[in-house]
Amino acid sequence: MAKSKTPTRSASPPEQATPQSIEITAAAQIDIEAAGGEGTTALPRFKMIAYTGSAMRVAAWRHPVILDLAGLNIPSQQRPIRFSHDPASGVGHTDAIRIEQGQLIASGVVSRDTPTAREIVTSSKNGFPWQASVGASVEEFEFIRDGQKVLVNGQEFAGPVNVVRKATLGEISFVDLGADGKTSVNVAAIAATQENIMDGENKETSATNNGTTTNGTATQAKPETQADASNANAVEDIRAQALAETTRISAVRRLCAGQHDEIEAKAIREGWDSTRTELEILRASRPKAPAIHSHDQNVSTQVLEAACMLTAGLDEPEKHCEEQALDLAAKRFRGGIGLQELLLEAAWANGFTGRNFRDSRNVLKFAFNPGIEAGLSTIDIGGILSNVANKFLLEGFFSVERTWRNITAVRNVSDFKTVTSYRLVGKDQYEIVAPGGELKHGSLGEEQYTNKADTYGLLLAIDRRDIINDDLGAITTVPRKLGRGSGLKINDVFWTIFLANTDFFKVGNNNYLSGADTVLSIDGLTKAEVAFMDQVDGDGKPIGIMPSIMLVPTALSAIGTQLFKSMELRDTTASTKYPVSNPHQGKFRVEVSRYLSNASYTGNSAKAWYLLADPTDLPVIEVAFLNGQESPTIETAEADFNVLGIQMRGYHDFGCALQDPRGGTKAKGEA
Repeated sequence: MAKSKTPTRSASPPEQATPQSIEITAAAQIDIEAAGGEGTTALPRFKMIAYTGSAMRVAAWRHPVILDLAGLNIPSQQRPIRFSHDPASGVGHTDAIRIEQGQLIASGVVSRDTPTAREIVTSSKNGFPWQASVGASVEEFEFIRDGQKVLVNGQEFAGPVNVVRKATLGEISFVDLGADGKTSVNVAAIAATQENIMDGENKETSATNNGTTTNGTATQAKPETQADASNANAVEDIRAQALAETTRISAVRRLCAGQHDEIEAKAIREGWDSTRTELEILRASRPKAPAIHSHDQNVSTQVLEAACMLTAGLDEPEKHCEEQALDLAAKRFRGGIGLQELLLEAAWANGFTGRNFRDSRNVLKFAFNPGIEAGLSTIDIGGILSNVANKFLLEGFFSVERTWRNITAVRNVSDFKTVTSYRLVGKDQYEIVAPGGELKHGSLGEEQYTNKADTYGLLLAIDRRDIINDDLGAITTVPRKLGRGSGLKINDVFWTIFLANTDFFKVGNNNYLSGADTVLSIDGLTKAEVAFMDQVDGDGKPIGIMPSIMLVPTALSAIGTQLFKSMELRDTTASTKYPVSNPHQGKFRVEVSRYLSNASYTGNSAKAWYLLADPTDLPVIEVAFLNGQESPTIETAEADFNVLGIQMRGYHDFGCALQDPRGGTKAKGEA
């Protein structure tokens, strides 16, 4: 069947990359015929449909593969013909290769004098249904995702499927089992005489006992000549050779008796006689030394990570793993990988010689210490678990409310020291340039604010029971919990600081409104907008910043959305007022937080709401992240000596602080 080596996800492999080989066995039609002339030795010819342009299942490729014939490079018309892609099993060569109607068609000569070539000619005469397989080097391929369609070789295919867009033809092989069971192969072997030569394209001949018909025209049979006698002897020789070959193959199969399939296949392919075959069977039957475990070198860190992703059911794993690693993982761990198997694979790569998980302490010791045995390929199980866990940690982190991220400014800090910044609003107007072009010095002003990052973290463990139960779900559940815990913590810190704002939003700062007319409505929003826009800088001049965000508790979510989206709001109260147009439609983006009205936080209210500037213009609050890392970090290691299992720790470095009071206005929403 077909197989692929080191496939790549890239549509264009990087320079210097080794081209991948692919062998596609497809629907085929093969005609073998003897060709020759008077006084010459007959050389059998063949004609085949080498590839029909269809999608094939290829080993080591996760999805079906299509060879785009439009991008197939044919270096020359003379390409090797082999048996089963084996360079040692030559058959002949092509002399004509062409692409017609989405199919690859080849014809040529059985020009090799090998047992394989003789077997193919003999088997063809006996009616064996040979098929063809194309060997090519892959230079560029495209992955078509599920739900998408692609037109290749005149046919439409639905994803998921791999389309080899560019490839170079290497060789074509006879194979005895193709990938397409619905097709049949037409094989014919005809004795070589001058009268019944076929070129496979222009002539059709049929021989009878009394005469020969050529293209439907009857001709008189010629008397037997010396050449005819020679041809007759050649036919007898071919028959004798075929009988001897059939007898040899029967003897090989009788000796192997269905118990030595590999020896049988090799003996038939290489022309062994019964004596050599029997000797190889005796050698194979000798007692063998105890088996020694050898780690599969194809099982790398990337493959184990991909196996974990696939087993855990991570959405769109191709976004996190290379296609090659996913293909190898799917092939190597067909039923998914368990936690014990994962740890054993890492331990074996690091020098562990045990066969099972009974010695769990040593398994963990080798798995988490990649340098314990010098000279061995190493796998860092701690890194694998951390990388896998990080994907699920982010799922947990982003599963909680993130309104805070939409109303805050973000600062990158390099350490845990307190950082000081000057306020954005100050004496920063340009001065007229004096004659001579000298610019006056400005100042940042005296208003400033501070912030600092702190570390928050949590340690959780995967205990020995999870490992013995072979529960891979433990390395997804624990990091999800750590991620969710981090998301909840940053919310807790942020809203605790934001709501404790009695000294920040106050009358003295001209950013606090109270009274019955501050209820969230057209009038209340108008009042807050006016108060915001009337803010002034240190010189008593307008700050020039516009409000853009309406922050409301859950109880005011509906009216806030109406004020933002509706073109009109009708008042059907007892006073029967009908203000139709909404002057605030589309002005202020609505952000809703459940923390604003939660009784666990000082300053909570179900009626108070806020009008804020865009945080990039003038923030009311800032969050500082160490080294710009906005998401938490997770690390995995072998548990301490007093704990049986694996421990995971998640930590997050951040800090929050209120900033410029002129960046927002608070409305009490009641008297």
